[in-house]
Amino acid sequence: MNVLKVLVLALEGVVQTVGLRVGVEQPAYRTLLHESRLELREYAPRLVAETVVSGEAEAARSAGFRRVAGYIFGGNHRREQVAMTAPVTQARGEAIAMTAPVVQAPATAAGEWRIQFVMPTKYRRVEDLPRPDDPSVRIVEEPAARYAVRRFSGSRSPSAVAVQTSALLRDVAAKGWKPIGAPLAWFYDPPWTIPIARRNEVAVQVE
Repeated sequence: MNVLKVLVLALEGVVQTVGLRVGVEQPAYRTLLHESRLELREYAPRLVAETVVSGEAEAARSAGFRRVAGYIFGGNHRREQVAMTAPVTQARGEAIAMTAPVVQAPATAAGEWRIQFVMPTKYRRVEDLPRPDDPSVRIVEEPAARYAVRRFSGSRSPSAVAVQTSALLRDVAAKGWKPIGAPLAWFYDPPWTIPIARRNEVAVQVE
């Protein structure tokens, strides 16, 4: 890593400690409904780099983050660096299938977690991205979908995420929407961001 990049990362780290995301691309969406802390969003198709990790939620998030970060920071056959985006996605009970993109699988006792980084929009097809060196990292396309989303700040511990997820699912049921698949947790900030400035979200795909 050259001196200039070290300085840039250090500067971004200082800014992000107060919760500002500088120059980090986020997936585009259209807001269909906004009521208090509930949003209904429509996302376009997007490419993601993902991995599946077993273990407790926070340890799995850290391990998965390191795997996929390794890919975007040059751990690929072109030694290409891929720009960091936000959010990082964590979902429970997902497994990568060898012959299909992603399939739902029952969570084990310890839990399985799917960790995703959304790829920059300049990459249009899976083939446009470099192939990961780590076989546990895979590039897949997420189809267009609608998500019910609840935003919160502060702790992103498993208990905090569980409380927010329960509130989201209550709101979804009250609207008469049908959830599809497992709820997701989206984290937009690095761990050192002060809790009150963090942008965290829980989401679930709905019909």
